Amino acid sequence: MGRGERDAIARGARLYEAAQAVVADRSRAVEAVKAALKPIHDAAVKRELDAIPVARLQDVTEGRLRLGNVETSGLRTVGHVLEAGPYRLRQIPGVGQRTVDQMLAAARRLSEAAHETVAVHIDVDRPEQSTTALVMALHVLVEAGPDARRAVDRATALAERLGPLLVVARPAAGRIRILLAGREKKARALTAVTAIRSLVDEAEHEGLDRLIAQASVDLLRPSSDLAAWTDFELRSAEYYSLLAEISGRLPDAAAAEGFLPDEIAERVRTQYLDDAHRRVSLRGYQAFGARFALAQRKVILGDEMGLGKTIQAIAVLAHLAAEGQSHFMVVCPASVLVNWTREVEARSALRVMVLHGPDRHYAFADWKGRGGVAVTTFDALRGFPEPGGGEVGLLVVDEAHSVKNPKTKRSQAVAVWADRCERTLFMTGTPMENRVVEFRNLVRMLDDDVADSLGERDVLAGSVAFRKAVAPVYLRRNQEDVLTELPALQQTDEWEELSASDEEAYREAVRAGNFMAMRRAAYMRPARSAKLDRLREIVQEAGENGHKTLIFSNFKDVLGVVEEALGTRPAGGAPVFGPISGSVPAGRRQQLVDDFAGVPGPAVLLAQIQAAGVGLNMQAASVVIICEPQIKPTIEHQAVARAHRMGQVRPVRVHRLLATGGVDERMVRMLEDKTRLFDAYARRSAVAEATPDAVDVSDTELARRIVEEEQARLGMTDARLTTSE
Repeated sequence: MGRGERDAIARGARLYEAAQAVVADRSRAVEAVKAALKPIHDAAVKRELDAIPVARLQDVTEGRLRLGNVETSGLRTVGHVLEAGPYRLRQIPGVGQRTVDQMLAAARRLSEAAHETVAVHIDVDRPEQSTTALVMALHVLVEAGPDARRAVDRATALAERLGPLLVVARPAAGRIRILLAGREKKARALTAVTAIRSLVDEAEHEGLDRLIAQASVDLLRPSSDLAAWTDFELRSAEYYSLLAEISGRLPDAAAAEGFLPDEIAERVRTQYLDDAHRRVSLRGYQAFGARFALAQRKVILGDEMGLGKTIQAIAVLAHLAAEGQSHFMVVCPASVLVNWTREVEARSALRVMVLHGPDRHYAFADWKGRGGVAVTTFDALRGFPEPGGGEVGLLVVDEAHSVKNPKTKRSQAVAVWADRCERTLFMTGTPMENRVVEFRNLVRMLDDDVADSLGERDVLAGSVAFRKAVAPVYLRRNQEDVLTELPALQQTDEWEELSASDEEAYREAVRAGNFMAMRRAAYMRPARSAKLDRLREIVQEAGENGHKTLIFSNFKDVLGVVEEALGTRPAGGAPVFGPISGSVPAGRRQQLVDDFAGVPGPAVLLAQIQAAGVGLNMQAASVVIICEPQIKPTIEHQAVARAHRMGQVRPVRVHRLLATGGVDERMVRMLEDKTRLFDAYARRSAVAEATPDAVDVSDTELARRIVEEEQARLGMTDARLTTSE
């Protein structure tokens, strides 16, 4: 027995202690969230119970209680009854002990139900000490990210294996111990030492020791209220996802699993999901969606907008890459091409490349040789050679309803690729339940048998029958079913690549040195406007999901272009109101808002951002589109606040349309730091809320800088320079 055995045991003990420590570090971080959440949740439950009239106790007891004297005594709500307690209730004339017992039992049942169902909403505009503590506690875990969770999971498994081995190997840790050990005990100790050495070597080879050490550092890193609130505003969905997981208030399992039949749901649940190449945590329903795509191989993911279909697709790509697949193809409208590349880069460790534009065939050849995630458009796909069997690990088709007509060339191209790929993932947020013919066309690209079995009778029999018929290939979840801790505000930057026509209009504006013309150039040639195409897609999807949409721009002529592009009733049947501008009298503005709100179902309201940013309440809307970035963040915040405010019962989804490589990108980059400081400090100021100019993060010099830089980038050093019209 020599130094080698003692060193192996010492290495194993150090790794075991580190593994236990990181598990304890995360447990403490989780407990900190629970401790911060409890008083907020208890207060929310109390508010809920204080709003339930005492008459509801009759419903719980099937009308057996007589509550007239209770109400006249001043106890008007269920919350009041619980606060009063048995002694106070017994003092009410005509209320006996049996009534008291029944009343309190019924009130406690309602209280238990409230504790299970009441969700906590974090108000970023009114931060309190309690919510700040919660956001700071969550910030530690969100910042630590998926790597910390991965480290804890692997550390837990490692500790479970190392712990018993270290106990058995203990006699080999010293000369005297091993001498005093019997033959059998000595043999077991030496076998354990060999196993410990193998485990430690394997862990070090895989970098698990470094992963554990980094996770402990991340989980112990202190958080500041400023950093936490700023980060919360940037990625609130991750905070709410973590909050739902820790609080245990998870969505109904059947709803999260899209009401799939038991046999399919069980197969999906047991599907392993590898996260080695993924940089983002998934909500439970998102993990199920990724597993569904893997288990069923060729599917349609039809989740409602805002539920993270792209994240689920990336999770599938990451899993297949971990299994050894090397080539993937994403097909999408040109309007979301840039978003896809940015999302893949940000959310995974996968190589991504764009197959678009004049060099797309060179890019395709490069992708064929080196692999990765290729992102292309429907039109470009038609020009690429068809893949060989097994060559492409996954074909992803975004906005798949675009290929519902089998007679179009784009549909035929997608059908060929889907047939040649072993796995295909169609994505669409458009509900398909009432479009059997169109839906059957999509399904046929994936599974002929399911398509043949799908008839009009399935829809006539109701959505349950429809879901059962299409369950092998179709999964859809709605926000209200799966988001228990509902983010009040979800913000998405929609990056678009300018079309050739857009680019030409933009260069003319840059050459003229006209900053304002540069900002709206992307809309000035509507027939080939990338931003306008994406705007129409968002409006259509919102309308088909029953949502009302607000569209803001700084420019009246941009709103005019949008109005003409949408027509009086865009796809989805939503009527269009406005535009509201500075020249519209105040009374007329309010009438337009009232008409917009009064429409049952979807509608669209156009508004100039400064004219509508103050004084009008538009909480009927749950989708907001901002046509271009604003110079002052205050203007943007106040416009969004017209919809996202008291009385808004749905989450608000904000889409900011941005063009790559020009004025939008420069504005976003130059204003980003100042905007974060503004969000953290000034936005919580009553003065800043009341006056957009209270905190001015921009000035004429910023516009001048952007114009000069763009002229230099485009080789226009002899061009004129102006910053206003």
